Amino acid sequence: MADHFQLRLVDSRMLAPTVRHLAFERVDGQPLAFVPGQFLQIHFHYDDGTPTKRSYSVGTVGDGASPVQRVEIAVSYVDGGAATKLLGELPIGGIIDASGPYGRFCLQAGDVHPRYLLLATGTGVTPYRAMLPQIEQLLAKGGREVVLLYGARNETELLYGEEFEAFARSHPGFTFHGCLSRQPRAVPRASDRSGHVQAVLAELAPHEGRDIAYLCGNPNMVDAAFAALKECGLPVPQIRREKYVSSR
Repeated sequence: MADHFQLRLVDSRMLAPTVRHLAFERVDGQPLAFVPGQFLQIHFHYDDGTPTKRSYSVGTVGDGASPVQRVEIAVSYVDGGAATKLLGELPIGGIIDASGPYGRFCLQAGDVHPRYLLLATGTGVTPYRAMLPQIEQLLAKGGREVVLLYGARNETELLYGEEFEAFARSHPGFTFHGCLSRQPRAVPRASDRSGHVQAVLAELAPHEGRDIAYLCGNPNMVDAAFAALKECGLPVPQIRREKYVSSR
């Protein structure tokens, strides 16, 4: 059964014009045990008293195996959204109710394919940030490659982009492509791609004997990429999906 606990906001910053990075600690002082790729649920009430909840992937970069003291999430602002009102206005020291962790959108020890294709849009990139220590361990064993395709409209919306680019520079087996669908960077980079993630995917020539794919973010992207990967011959068990739906 998932644990229920309270979280206290200890730090926050804007990642993009409409996305806030929030760092919490458990009020009871306990660390959070989670597997990178899992998510928490935030519990609150609508103005009329009706209970509701929202799901957010844990984005904390730990060692990939141990519990963490800081619980980090990324929250997109939705006009008129109840969760936006709660989390967008939460002050340092503010307390919220949470439960978890949940989910199986995680790297699996039994996978033997040599290449991982990680696709994301928006805050769907958050779980991949938490996976970086595990990816580092995978690459250190040799014979593995990881490619992250991250879709955004422009460079201001590439959440944690500098972190992924720094990781790519220090880990030759990791490639990061910022896929910009509306506007290129002011100073383009060789790794940038133009267009939507699912369109750029074809450049990588996915193959069932080589690839495991992870899809996280906008449902339209997830569905389109899923269809494209199946068309390339990837069996469904080699395609893991997590859709991010903006709720009011």
